[in-house]
Amino acid sequence: MDNKRLIKEAAGAVKSLIGIDEQKINALLNDTADALIEAKDAVLEANRMDLLQMETTNPKYDRLKLTSERIDGMAADMKQVALLPSPLNHILSDTVRPNGMRIQKVSVPFGVIGIIYEARPNVTFDVFSLCIKSGNVCLLKGGSDAVHSNRALVVIIKEMLAKHAMNPSVCTLLPSGHEATTALLQATDEVDLVIPRGSSSLINYVREHARVPVIETGAGICHTYFDEKGDLDKGRAIVTNSKTRRVSVCNALDCLVIHRNRLMDLPSICSGLPDHHVIIYADENALMALTGHYPPSLLHPSAPEHYGTEFLDYKMSIKTVDSLEMALAHIACYSSKHSECIVSESEEAIRSFMQCVDAACVYANVSTAFTDGAQFGMGAEIGISTQKMHARGPMALQELTTYKYLITGDGHVRS
Repeated sequence: MDNKRLIKEAAGAVKSLIGIDEQKINALLNDTADALIEAKDAVLEANRMDLLQMETTNPKYDRLKLTSERIDGMAADMKQVALLPSPLNHILSDTVRPNGMRIQKVSVPFGVIGIIYEARPNVTFDVFSLCIKSGNVCLLKGGSDAVHSNRALVVIIKEMLAKHAMNPSVCTLLPSGHEATTALLQATDEVDLVIPRGSSSLINYVREHARVPVIETGAGICHTYFDEKGDLDKGRAIVTNSKTRRVSVCNALDCLVIHRNRLMDLPSICSGLPDHHVIIYADENALMALTGHYPPSLLHPSAPEHYGTEFLDYKMSIKTVDSLEMALAHIACYSSKHSECIVSESEEAIRSFMQCVDAACVYANVSTAFTDGAQFGMGAEIGISTQKMHARGPMALQELTTYKYLITGDGHVRS
């Protein structure tokens, strides 16, 4: 079936979701989560076929890989979304004008949401659960890297939609080729919103070629600033966790910024990294502080290109600064406005950092690994927006709604 027809059929399915009972949606989500667990072996086999086509050294490999535990997590996230209250038909404001006319602002679905994503098959289930719960049709445009995995997952979704007598086009998987991307980005009459999830090159391509509205889920170039008054134990734990927990995700640490007066503590702060074979690109001062205390094969002098880089790998850079103001300036220069952290016991420094840093998520003594919809209590996420219009940070049910005004009166006319 050609791309335009698939998109048109998805747009036509919007009507089937209008006024649908919330309990029916919740039952669908719970049954789909259970079906995923039952089909685990088939999904893992499909994923294995995708993994065979990718080098294990590719930073995307970890994102692409599904495991039994990750599939359990996908199912659990879907069940969590089922437990959340519907974001629809909330009265956001209610005003009665002096002439008696009533104006209500009410939350409603966007309609058709297109998601373009690369080697992340878990996105398939996250997007479907959030879109259907918020009354939206989802158009999935996965990459060729995950073609077998995505197909296997959508088969499960389609089977459950049929079981619940729902229009199968409310979840539509487009072909993996570039032609489908072009068709989706040009579908101004059928698609209400496109959200890209992936590399900066993908996001830039979508921004430059889309004729439909776009919410960017930008690259995650994340910093942690270890302040002059930072707690050593907290800093060590936060740096280790945010760098090594999962390197292929957008909330992973890319650059440690350290106050010059704490350079003597740098070996201790980085002591949890050699076990994970983390390569460090350090500036001159940090390099001197680490020499003799960090494996020489993993320690290298930094170059300009090591700052402002989203490594998505067991790599990070270190920048030495003389003050909080210099740390703020470095972050402002290189941040992607995703997630930034300060480690400090100074309330004044924390307050200044949190006020001045321009990012979707700003942390004080907390690992940036928490930038995640599930960790924020949203059940799942459709992406991390680094924009400031409509949605910012983890996007979930509320961010997948817009609003309309309902105006009622009693024969009112305007003079």
